[in-house]
Amino acid sequence: MKISVLNRQIQAATVDAIIVNLFDGVKMPEGASGAVDTALASTDGVPGNGAISRLIQLGDFKGKLNELSVIYTNGLIPATRVILVGLGKQNEFDADAARHASATAVRKARDLGCKRVATIAHGAGIGGMTPREAAQATVEGAVMGVYQHLENKSQGKDNKAIDELMLLTADTKQTDQLIAGANAGEIIGNAVNTARTLANRPPNLLYPITFAEFAQQMALRVGLRCEIFDEHEISERKMGGIMAVAKGSAQPPRFVVLEHLPKSTNGTSNGAAGHESVQPIVLVGKGVTFDTGGISIKPSEGMQAMKGDMAGAAAVIAAMQAIAELNLPRRVIGLVPMVENMPSDRAYRPGDVVTMMSGLTVEIISTDAEGRMILADALHYAKRFIPRGVVDIATLTGACVIALGEGVAAGVFASDDNWAGSLLKSSAVTGERIWRMPLYKEYGNSIKSDTGDIKNSGGRYGGVGTSAWFLRRFIEGEDGEPAYPWAHIDMAAMDTDDKTEGYRIRGGSGYGVRLFVELARSL
Repeated sequence: MKISVLNRQIQAATVDAIIVNLFDGVKMPEGASGAVDTALASTDGVPGNGAISRLIQLGDFKGKLNELSVIYTNGLIPATRVILVGLGKQNEFDADAARHASATAVRKARDLGCKRVATIAHGAGIGGMTPREAAQATVEGAVMGVYQHLENKSQGKDNKAIDELMLLTADTKQTDQLIAGANAGEIIGNAVNTARTLANRPPNLLYPITFAEFAQQMALRVGLRCEIFDEHEISERKMGGIMAVAKGSAQPPRFVVLEHLPKSTNGTSNGAAGHESVQPIVLVGKGVTFDTGGISIKPSEGMQAMKGDMAGAAAVIAAMQAIAELNLPRRVIGLVPMVENMPSDRAYRPGDVVTMMSGLTVEIISTDAEGRMILADALHYAKRFIPRGVVDIATLTGACVIALGEGVAAGVFASDDNWAGSLLKSSAVTGERIWRMPLYKEYGNSIKSDTGDIKNSGGRYGGVGTSAWFLRRFIEGEDGEPAYPWAHIDMAAMDTDDKTEGYRIRGGSGYGVRLFVELARSL
């Protein structure tokens, strides 16, 4: 879908559909919607007598968020259709509402077979958003809203697709801001869709080797540094957690290091500008490409969903893609351990003791607590970068779903209040909810081990807290205190959307991508 910004009155656009909006409770359309309404007044051209006004007067359109109505113009304006979308209550409107409304309207245009579509920037007028914010939200929502995962379909593919989406404004003073916002929205929306595609990809096609190859190809395309450790290099670095989990699978593990170094204005490498010495943000993503639970095997019902146990890794890889394309002025590093967790005669067992990269020994209670094992090695590896802050993201525990509810919010644990605050502020901007959970030292009591330093599971109760405390042990310096500001996001409740609504599409959600991009941007 080609996206462009043009200076043009929307009612004059020669397209298959134009998209305008209304807030809940509005009695008379104004702005661009009012101009279209007047143009659709079939007899007198008097404001308030057009087709949109009639919908309001008849009570057929209320303006509720994501409400839709399609008006056929009968030649009164060049566009064939007007798609009217509701923005909800004005006092509740924000960028996330704009994303949802844009996604809903643009998807409707696609489903109607429209090829060329024009839209206004939702929220740029009485919505209170700047033109740049409104343009970014509108385009971000549009790109996410038309996502389809069709790569494994052999028949009956839905070939409906919009060729061009035009963001129109009659105010030439807004053009530069709209262009900047639209560009950012397109980059970020595409990155979310990248994460969705990775999470939706079947595990016979996406496994550690192919996952790492994808990251490498993406890095080459967008200008990221990329280093991939194979199983021999992982073993040489004594990443015991990664090697233990990978033992049961015929698919060898991989460890991917991605690095964004901002390019200077003349396009030269950022290394020359001294950015390599700058404390980076480090993003760490759990990359279990399929999780059977290992010897502690999961029930067969629903196990197919465990192809999405790499959603945290997908979020990190896709966020790094967007960060590079936006050329954000911040050094950012992505660390992604990749494994497949399978039962076999070589698999690690309950009762084993594993020596981790940090030197800590871990007694294995459950081989299904594998995510924390691979993250632990990555968190220890992150120390070498002397980071400004580290955040890991993982589909780690079912306990977090019980705690916060499915599809409502992810849980976040943090060692540092300021670092937690930065994440919470970014969450408020993107609409990707996180809720801070307590990191009480008492959680550590449940993972004390008689045969090793710690256990990899504290049992059923307090599972989300004990998993976070387990990870905390691997960010510690020699004094036992955190070596860097750290946060852990348990996204188990957020990796999948079970229905299509607004910009959410049934399947892999792409959660975390926008959160990480905003974190890097805001810092």
